[in-house]
Amino acid sequence: MNASHTLDDAERRALEEALDDEYKSHATYDQVIRDFGPERPFINIVEAEARHISALLGLFDKYAIAAPADRWTGNVARYATLTEACIDSVQGEIDNVALYDRLLQSTARADVLGVFQALQAASQDRHLPAFQRCVARGR
Repeated sequence: MNASHTLDDAERRALEEALDDEYKSHATYDQVIRDFGPERPFINIVEAEARHISALLGLFDKYAIAAPADRWTGNVARYATLTEACIDSVQGEIDNVALYDRLLQSTARADVLGVFQALQAASQDRHLPAFQRCVARGR
């Protein structure tokens, strides 16, 4: 494999960190659905998180590196109310945007940057406002 197809340590760690965070979000939103039923915005965003995971796994495949296992399913916060879940999810999406701000500095590869930017934009422009609306309406 030539150097253009080999990730350096910083790039590999960035991909691993991004995937771990997407696994956490997916597991959290899935748990909320299990606890409270098919409530919006969780039912829409959990599907988006699955697509985020898939996009990142595509990069792991492309660069022939092993993806870390999902350590979050069954190991996430549980909430007493849907409003609590929405409040925590607002912070989770804010944290996700900040994570990608940092991870975007780890590489100059167009494909990796493109995925990171798309996932960050989804969190910033769609997920965060949806959870903020959820908090505003008290559910």
